[in-house]
Amino acid sequence: MEKKAFKPADRLASVQEYYFSRKLKEVARLNAEGRDIISLAIGSPDMPPSQQTIDVLCREAAKDNGHGYQPTIGTPELREAMAAFYRRWYKVELDPQTEIQPLIGSKEGILHVTLAFVNPGDQVLVPDPGYPTYTSLSRLLGAEVVTYDLTEAGGWQPDFEQLESRDLSRVKLMWTNYPHMPTGAPANRDTYERLVAFAKKHAIVIVNDNPYSFILNEGQHLSILQVPGAKECCIELNSMSKSFNMPGWRVGLLATNATFISWILKVKSNIDSGTFRAMQLAAAEALTTNTDEWHMQANVRTYAPRRAIAEDIMKALGCTFDPLQKGMFLWGRIPDSYVNVEDLTERVLNEARVFITPGFIFGSNGERYIRISLCAKEQRMREALERIQNINTQRPFLA
Repeated sequence: MEKKAFKPADRLASVQEYYFSRKLKEVARLNAEGRDIISLAIGSPDMPPSQQTIDVLCREAAKDNGHGYQPTIGTPELREAMAAFYRRWYKVELDPQTEIQPLIGSKEGILHVTLAFVNPGDQVLVPDPGYPTYTSLSRLLGAEVVTYDLTEAGGWQPDFEQLESRDLSRVKLMWTNYPHMPTGAPANRDTYERLVAFAKKHAIVIVNDNPYSFILNEGQHLSILQVPGAKECCIELNSMSKSFNMPGWRVGLLATNATFISWILKVKSNIDSGTFRAMQLAAAEALTTNTDEWHMQANVRTYAPRRAIAEDIMKALGCTFDPLQKGMFLWGRIPDSYVNVEDLTERVLNEARVFITPGFIFGSNGERYIRISLCAKEQRMREALERIQNINTQRPFLA
């Protein structure tokens, strides 16, 4: 009798293992060989959250009665703190009972929103370049991904004339992300207003991913929900991973109208339970008590000298960049002398022992770009710069 072979689900053919999951295995191997790779690739903050946040976590975790299942909708303390955070920093009013949904990170939110709004075969608009998870999760769930171009010439903002020229009849969602990752393009009110008008005209739900608005951004903190009527047709994701130095905690939020929240909760309540109570209460503490000064120190003063070093690295590599970028990365265009971006990034990895991100992982419009993360101590970033400069004296990167 012929033995049958095990086979994965057909949906796995539409995606690959996440780039960083694959590449970090190689970096781990090189480190095991004693190569001492400096990683400037991942956007994982290397600093702790505030001391008050850690104190609440420890105090609550020590209690006997805080270790059971938690409500999927989140604790009242966390929902109220999230609503207060939006009121204080974005001037957006949200009902903590019905218009806020805590998440186990933004990736979870992308999954739940797609399941709640998109049928197999429906279309979703995804930015190119953009966060790869918008594409991979859409494909895993049977949606048809339709990319829309973001370009340097267009300031990495949507081209609404191009969008209006398309057949949008099957589009259910449009993913946006400002301040933009990976390009660092800042949020602007005009783009948000045009997105809201576009959503209403075509009955397309805009999902704006907004985790970077505090990092190297001393101006007004923008949210798409500031636009009148946006709550009727838009969803905003936010995260505590970046601005609060809590990437491993997996705490995020989703804000929109009560009806959309109820649909998303139908999905979420069948997939997971609430986050550990101590983490929720500690997150509420962070949202409530972190001061203007804490955000300035954690998200501006700490990153500013790192950003200066990253700019020097870009210059040493012969790359050009926009100095007005926001967020925890620096995005730069590679010299024309390189046929493709990995000719540069692999040389930097193997010769200078510095891991930086090739822009193609964010889409075809990123093929001539690299991204440098600011999530490394200044000393390590200076060492990375020195290594690259030393290689440059032997064989210039522009050659």
